Amino acid sequence: MTQKQFILTLEGVNKTFDGFKAINDLNLYMDEGELRVIIGPNGAGKSTMLDIITGRTRPDKGKVEFGKDTDLTKLNEYQINRLGIGRKFQTPSVYIEHTVFENVWLSLEGSRTVWSTLFSRITSAQRERIHEVLKTIGLVDKAQTKAGSLAHGQKQWLEIGMLLAQNPKLLLVDEPAAGMTDEETAKTGELLMSLAGKHSIIVIEHDMVFVRQIARKVTVLHQGNVLCEGTVDEVQADERVIEVYLGRKKKAA
Repeated sequence: MTQKQFILTLEGVNKTFDGFKAINDLNLYMDEGELRVIIGPNGAGKSTMLDIITGRTRPDKGKVEFGKDTDLTKLNEYQINRLGIGRKFQTPSVYIEHTVFENVWLSLEGSRTVWSTLFSRITSAQRERIHEVLKTIGLVDKAQTKAGSLAHGQKQWLEIGMLLAQNPKLLLVDEPAAGMTDEETAKTGELLMSLAGKHSIIVIEHDMVFVRQIARKVTVLHQGNVLCEGTVDEVQADERVIEVYLGRKKKAA
């Protein structure tokens, strides 16, 4: 029988910082097109895991593979990005003095600078691609608005759009619902769910209402290791998860 091919494989991954084991024998496998939600208390290793996947941090040992036999531990950040792995941090990072349209233009596939892009002629194919991205993230009517004047949620969507402009295979999204209104949170969930299948997506999140909206499979990290995996209902009912989050055992019924 042919062994199943994952888009992302982490096996036996370890990382220690000054004696603190941030990642401890971590094993994680992700299917192509999957939307996976990662939860866990502060210090569980969630951000360190993303740092390892994107090359910001090197693991002390373990396997980190993208697709078929691409060893991410041997690549630099820019090389990993060019493979099709894009990361969105919790705080939006957009060009605030440029319009929404220009932000997406600057992010299109291919090597470019702000100067070379804004002083070159846009092609019809590029314009079509930008419009497609803006439609996906719901910001068509904000195309000529400066990014700095957008609401917080809109900036988050724009940054997701800037990643989409690069045609990533794998999106790493860190706490997208942080600081959002309920309406913005719901729209963000709808956006991420619409992208699943076309892209593989890892979402790090604390907001369990948001997690319940988007998650099909949830991975719970604790002390740098996978504590459990399953549906939202399964992980919320797991006594180990209850103890980790609440510091107590679940009382017997």
